[in-house]
Amino acid sequence: MGVPKRTKTKTRNKIRDLDQVKADLLSPKHLAQHKKSKATEDLPGLGKWYCTECAKWFDTETSLVLHRRCKPHKRRVKQLKEQPYTQKEAEAAIGLRTDNEGPSVTGNNILVDNEVIMTT
Repeated sequence: MGVPKRTKTKTRNKIRDLDQVKADLLSPKHLAQHKKSKATEDLPGLGKWYCTECAKWFDTETSLVLHRRCKPHKRRVKQLKEQPYTQKEAEAAIGLRTDNEGPSVTGNNILVDNEVIMTT
């Protein structure tokens, strides 16, 4: 028997999440704080060209313009336009009541004080 192959882990840079990008778009202070956290010498193009929606740095202005025409950028912009789910909607989707008006009955289960009692 041989030694099993090791799987390569992804080493790509993680991009900022949608909620972080939305905060950048809504608050210029938040975006400025993010940009200050990076050393300009280490950034592509010395940090001059930045796509706010995708949170990516580019070497040249031409590459930034081409990026804004590409499909992944347009997809990201579309995702940013959608309203995120709230915690209340998530709890309602799994059957939890958030109005605190007593036990909730879902099918054969009864929810009492955030504990599910199974009934048969």
